Amino acid sequence: MQKLLLAALAASALATPAFAQSQSFEGPRAEVIAGWDHADVPGGDMRDGATYGAALGYDVRRANTVFGIEGEITGSTLKEDLQLAPDTSFRGTLGRDLYIGGRIGIVAGSNTLLYAKAGYTNLRSNVEYHSPTENQDASGIDGGYRLGAGAEVRLTDKAYLKTEYRFSDYGGGERHQLVGGLGIRF
Repeated sequence: MQKLLLAALAASALATPAFAQSQSFEGPRAEVIAGWDHADVPGGDMRDGATYGAALGYDVRRANTVFGIEGEITGSTLKEDLQLAPDTSFRGTLGRDLYIGGRIGIVAGSNTLLYAKAGYTNLRSNVEYHSPTENQDASGIDGGYRLGAGAEVRLTDKAYLKTEYRFSDYGGGERHQLVGGLGIRF
């Protein structure tokens, strides 16, 4: 009986790494991201800046296909300062961006996931206008959609790196981002 129990434990110990490997790219995940940010706004382009933030997600794998949901919050260094006259200025800044959406991917090899994503994005922006006769500060929230594509590469059973391009449309402006991320699966 003891030999049978030891044999069963040994078999399960040997099967566990194979099971864990076959279940890669699955389960809850958290990541930090940073990268290039560019916005096309009414009246012209803003200067390029940086985006940074964090994301949470959950993925389910079926054969070589991965389905996931994710949420993200990011900030940005994008701003535009214009001196319209010696005593008249304009400043526009992009603030936090919230995103919730889904993704679908294909496992390519044992360590790489190629994916596409789509979802809802919500941007906060601020505009300041100052002149000798008028001072206005206004902030707004614009909603829209985001489309993207990327690749995720496993470093270990838990850690991964990713790179991603995403396009966001807020109705009155567009945004292009190229980000990299470091994540962990639980």
